[in-house]
Amino acid sequence: MESRKFLLSEQDLPKQWYNIAADLPAAGIELPPPLHPATGKPIGPEDLAPIFPMEIILQEVSTERWIDIPDPVREVYSMWRPTPLIRARRWEQALDTPAHIYFKYEGVSPSGSHKPNTAVAQAFYNAQEGVRRLTTETGAGQWGSALAFAAQVFGLDLKVYMVKVSYHQKPYRRILMQTYGAQVVPSPSPDTEAGRQVLAQDPNSPGSLGIAISEAVEDAVTHPDTRYSLGSVLNHVLMHQTVIGLEAQKQMELAGEEPDILIGCVGGGSNFAGFTFPFVRDKILHGKDYRIIAVEPTAAPTLTKGLYAYDFGDTAGLTPLIKMFTLGHTFMPPPIHAGGLRYHGMAAQVCALYDKGLIEAQAVHQNAVFEAAVHFARAEGIVPAPESAHAVRVAMEQALLAKKRGEKKVIVFNLSGHGHFDLAAYDAYLSGQLEDYEYPEELIREALQHLPQVEM
Repeated sequence: MESRKFLLSEQDLPKQWYNIAADLPAAGIELPPPLHPATGKPIGPEDLAPIFPMEIILQEVSTERWIDIPDPVREVYSMWRPTPLIRARRWEQALDTPAHIYFKYEGVSPSGSHKPNTAVAQAFYNAQEGVRRLTTETGAGQWGSALAFAAQVFGLDLKVYMVKVSYHQKPYRRILMQTYGAQVVPSPSPDTEAGRQVLAQDPNSPGSLGIAISEAVEDAVTHPDTRYSLGSVLNHVLMHQTVIGLEAQKQMELAGEEPDILIGCVGGGSNFAGFTFPFVRDKILHGKDYRIIAVEPTAAPTLTKGLYAYDFGDTAGLTPLIKMFTLGHTFMPPPIHAGGLRYHGMAAQVCALYDKGLIEAQAVHQNAVFEAAVHFARAEGIVPAPESAHAVRVAMEQALLAKKRGEKKVIVFNLSGHGHFDLAAYDAYLSGQLEDYEYPEELIREALQHLPQVEM
């Protein structure tokens, strides 16, 4: 029987991260510079120094194609990397499709998702520069769990501002963070001025990633021994995640197949970018004809319904202004279970590729997502995280389309995490209690009224 699992050895673990900034000019893309939130002028490294360690800042602005992965980071990676690429043969049979479906499985990491790929790197660079404490936000809890693990590895304290609706929806993620040694508070919290302002306006606010980011950044800049750590959106985060795609390219070679369609879910863009950017490079430089699809929820339709404009990454306006597709930094998302996708903006690099037509985007409803996740779990035995299940849904749709057309497509998607801590969401689906949310156009238009005025 043909193999269904394609494994690399520890020696195959990438020694460098891929930085797409080096190749965007070849696609005719020049990223607009991030702007200072107070002055509106392009930011420099000194503006980011109160927030990030210098090595992270240098990576953020780097245009080098390859960045060496430090040995201590690779040593921690080797606890679970390289991760498997799996041919979903049983799911192919269940779908009765001629398509070949592969998934890169990141749920084998200690915290159960792709997030440690950057958490370990960021914790290492902070510890190397003498930082003693980190702050961060988390939506679904996957990023907070990963950073809690990484902070413990490198001897750092960590405070996590967890979006309040997720704090209550996903208590086991909170417990996992606390088990790793992190302090976790629901956001908005009374611990920061940003949180207090939100609570004054709405004591029952469910919170948002934008609010939680504001709190974590404020905490970092008001404590000299503290730096902030971000789990998505920025270039250094996307770059750290490219170990996923670099491994997947080698594994597809082992499988002896070339992808036709590559799929990943998007919230801020980190797992999608990490999985697809090495393939985007081949599309830009070598003319590969890949279809690359970013999948988002209809409840937070950043790419499919947002405006391409400068906006803050947080609600309080503390972060640099980035040109991105945005629903407006005052966006308050509905309480869908895919907490990691409830974000108003998107990574600048992902947005530029979408604007240029090099990638596609699709928005899907929550019930359709869980329908596909359950179908996949019953065939392959892996329960996907609600975020990852968005990619599962579109992979399923593409496989059924291939069946309808009689096409033997090769579909590859990133299963960025398992759903073991998300069974309450599956319970809601299985009991018929899960609601579909389509974010209203009028609320998007209202949120976009609050975009900052930028003169360039």
